[in-house]
Amino acid sequence: MKEKISELDKLNTYWQKNCQCQLRETAKQAVLGCGNSKSSIVFIGEAPGKKEDEMGQPFIGAAGKFLDEMLGLIKVKRADIYITNIVKYRPPNNRDPKPEEKADCREWLIAELKIIKPKLIVFLGRHALNSFFPEEKIGLVHGRVLIKRTPDLGTQMYLPLYHPAAVLYNGSLRATLIKDFKKIPKVLEKIRPQNIS
Repeated sequence: MKEKISELDKLNTYWQKNCQCQLRETAKQAVLGCGNSKSSIVFIGEAPGKKEDEMGQPFIGAAGKFLDEMLGLIKVKRADIYITNIVKYRPPNNRDPKPEEKADCREWLIAELKIIKPKLIVFLGRHALNSFFPEEKIGLVHGRVLIKRTPDLGTQMYLPLYHPAAVLYNGSLRATLIKDFKKIPKVLEKIRPQNIS
């Protein structure tokens, strides 16, 4: 585990100096991924918000509190998982990240995933989903396991979910997110080492 933490530290130090994302100019700091570097599950959100930008940690605002509640439903603690974002800097006024901003942070994210080697990647929201599956719509694929082989990550399993922030704005999505979230342990149980190469 210490090796992975060291690798992540080196990776983050490198990219904080070398990332070309324009959001660096308006954000207070990079918001790095955090959590258990040996976790079999990685959650990927969209971008840091105001609170995250101030504190330098992902998912610590209202959406983060709701995420913690969801994790509690499946008997998982925040310390058991790894969580990061597709964009490492806060977009002004919490606007959606632009395609070029996502592209500028992509190599950083992929390198992070290669170090952790999760069994399952959970997308929180459409931006995370579309960074890996550009044609898919979150409303159609949420709660469904997607499998994709890429040169960077090999064959990987993904589970798209609605973003916790979406549920805060649209309460009718709450039951859907709870139902989808409860699939996570079942999906992890079904994953065999031979399925992931």
